[in-house]
Amino acid sequence: MKHHAFLACHPAVNLLYFVLVLTFSMFFLHPLCLAVSLCAALWCAAQLNGGAAVRCTALWLAPTAILAALVNLAFNHEGATILAYLPSGNPLTLESIAYGFAAAAMLAAVVLWFSCWNTVMTSDKLMHLFGRVVPALSLLLSMTLRFVPRFQAKLREVTAARRGMGLYAEKGRLQKLRSAVTVFSVMVTWSLENAVETADSMKSRGYGLPGRTAFSLYRFSRRDRLLLLWLALCGAYVAAGWALGGVKWRYYPTARGVLTPYSASVLLAYFLLCLTPVLLQRKEARTWSSIASKA
Repeated sequence: MKHHAFLACHPAVNLLYFVLVLTFSMFFLHPLCLAVSLCAALWCAAQLNGGAAVRCTALWLAPTAILAALVNLAFNHEGATILAYLPSGNPLTLESIAYGFAAAAMLAAVVLWFSCWNTVMTSDKLMHLFGRVVPALSLLLSMTLRFVPRFQAKLREVTAARRGMGLYAEKGRLQKLRSAVTVFSVMVTWSLENAVETADSMKSRGYGLPGRTAFSLYRFSRRDRLLLLWLALCGAYVAAGWALGGVKWRYYPTARGVLTPYSASVLLAYFLLCLTPVLLQRKEARTWSSIASKA
């Protein structure tokens, strides 16, 4: 992944952005809102994580979303528009199909937004934001978020080492299972020891004590202030549109919602809000191109 302008923003800007997009993505059921969220999440994930990572995520996310839609069809039979009857005698309705696809789109969008969160909101940023307010919680979040990638890297390291020593079975199901259990036992021991060492290290440094200062690389610049203002204005406008029914939509008993010029303005604000990292990166690219052309 190449350098992205959104990664260089202040942690408060990153946090506010993800709080807004995740909240709206989980509560908006309007089809156009779901489409905006899903498309923007794909675009941002491709820029932040790379196209290869998005394709790998899509390989398991697409079947999961389809499964969620099918489960809704199997257990939800509400709706006025009956298309057919299942072998069990329950009706298959157009509204249940629409709601199933809406739930699948919401699930896919939220997962993609969280993949962007994992890239942007590093443990250092969380420590910077919450280290002084809730030091114990910030340390716990930091350790939790970095546990999975460190666990995977250590697992590969231990497996490779045991293979090099000829202690990892490559044939036979029982032998492979024993080797995997041994490696897992090693990983559990390593995880517990690492957690104890980290806690002792932070305690010896006086972490969480009153009056303790901490070095930080993050500075609140003019660009960060403008971005916070932009996010606050867009978020407030979208939230107001939500409260006033500008993006209201229902699926039962019949699919019905609103689509007015005011709704279009709310959708536009939501679209611009979700694409803030993309717009910021494009602005940064144009700035650098202008500087390079003058040099």
